[in-house]
Amino acid sequence: MSERTVLQSMARRDVLSLGSLASVRDAARAMTRANCGSVLVIDGAGPMLGILTERDLMTRVLAKGLDADATPVTQVMTRNPRCVGPGTKVADAVLIMIERGFRHLPVVGEGGRVLGVFSARDALPRELNAATGLAEFNEQVNDALG
Repeated sequence: MSERTVLQSMARRDVLSLGSLASVRDAARAMTRANCGSVLVIDGAGPMLGILTERDLMTRVLAKGLDADATPVTQVMTRNPRCVGPGTKVADAVLIMIERGFRHLPVVGEGGRVLGVFSARDALPRELNAATGLAEFNEQVNDALG
């Protein structure tokens, strides 16, 4: 069986983004509405400026007592985040995340086009499906045995 790529594994292919003038509260609301753990900061059709994650909100905003309405995303985002190409193997992407201590990797294609964000969660579906199947099997065996 061939190894999955980040593009094949991404649960979301749409790109959640905000402009550089957005506030941290705007970002938190957008992430909440989309049930997404990160938002990219992109001005129009320009290049990606950065990424803001749930962890950034906790460590760079809440823990420091910043005003979410007055703080622009550009003040607390990660600038020029590490990115991977769509053909990057899941294991390689996970290794990058483990070594660098983050959970979100923008996936960028030809010409710098952002294709989405690969998250640590995206690496789990196959394993979760296997565990769910095993749990269901165990339940059936227990039912059969009484």
